[in-house]
Amino acid sequence: MKIKVCGNTVLEQLKELSNLSIDYVGLIFYPQSPRCVLQKIKANDFKQLKIPATKVGVFVNASEEEIMKQVDEFGLEMVQLHGDETASFCNKISDQLKVIKAFRITDIDANVDWLVQEYDEVCDYYLFDKGSAGLYGGTGKKFDWDLLQNSAIKKPFFLSGGIGRNDVVALKTFHHPFFYGLDVNSRFEISPGIKNLNLIKDFAEELKN
Repeated sequence: MKIKVCGNTVLEQLKELSNLSIDYVGLIFYPQSPRCVLQKIKANDFKQLKIPATKVGVFVNASEEEIMKQVDEFGLEMVQLHGDETASFCNKISDQLKVIKAFRITDIDANVDWLVQEYDEVCDYYLFDKGSAGLYGGTGKKFDWDLLQNSAIKKPFFLSGGIGRNDVVALKTFHHPFFYGLDVNSRFEISPGIKNLNLIKDFAEELKN
């Protein structure tokens, strides 16, 4: 099971995360997010950072030009599209690098298969997050994972939304043939963008051992 730590804003913490069995690190480029990395980490400093974790940029309804500008300046290896991006837009980006398409689950009876059907051929991974009206992630809440277990998804996906230290058992018992990894953020923070590295370390050890 892969672990992605998102919403990073401190370069020194990113260096330390590389020693904690973290597979992906995410930087948020959505200006309305309190974890937006712009003005917090210099692009070239991050680009020059040598870590084993895959570097992911998170964007919400950004233009292709803006996304590729940040990909180049920050040396991103993958992008996560967390807004209302169409399948055709995802296809344009996936022609250039790997794409995680995020879907916000807002209804208790959401049809996940219907949500993803147009995207199967145009991205590399899915991510499922708890949604709320007018918000693009960041709710810190879970959705009903049974919606995924009962789905016919055929692409590797990340679980996201309110995942914390107390969810280790539930994560280990969650089964789907394409369950690939999980995305953690607010439940492992001291304040927005400042991670609790000890908590992440304990969580990763419990989950992977």
